[in-house]
Amino acid sequence: MAAKILMVTGDAAESLEVLYPYQRLREEGYHVDIAAPSRKRLQFVVHDFVDGFDTYTEKPGYTWPADLAFAEVEPRDYVALVIPGGRAPEYLRNDADLQRIVKHFFQAEKPVAHICHGPLVTSSVGALKGRRTAAYPALEPDVLAGGGSYEDAEAVVDGVLVSARAWPDHPGWMREFLDVLRAKAPLG
Repeated sequence: MAAKILMVTGDAAESLEVLYPYQRLREEGYHVDIAAPSRKRLQFVVHDFVDGFDTYTEKPGYTWPADLAFAEVEPRDYVALVIPGGRAPEYLRNDADLQRIVKHFFQAEKPVAHICHGPLVTSSVGALKGRRTAAYPALEPDVLAGGGSYEDAEAVVDGVLVSARAWPDHPGWMREFLDVLRAKAPLG
């Protein structure tokens, strides 16, 4: 049986930040489960950049089923965690079951990849303290408030944590995450 990776997300997650790592990790041979606040069909969004706009735009994206609810997750069953961005992390970070899950991965020193607004979840459990991370640039104050140091880079590796700013950074982010993953949780 393939090693399992957990992806935690919800409605309004950035479509590319869910589907790219989902497919890339499956292509590599890992089994990926998507967990959300409840088992349901999730509505993702697409963020884009428009000349003259002060921030990104948001449009409806793909829908995708959650394999399980956060309350059903046994984090010991997974070798790594992926936290996509979009708006989902803004409300997910308050979920007690998600906090339990994320704490496990950092306490067990398992690989964690977060991107864009994903550091809001990581920060909610105190896991950014003393760590370097990339994030969507507007989150620099949140990273600093969470005790981390912000780096404006395509991919930042700090121990088991691999981070990136947003979906344009996917190639570097996944390349670095796979290096950490192969070292910590090689496939059979």
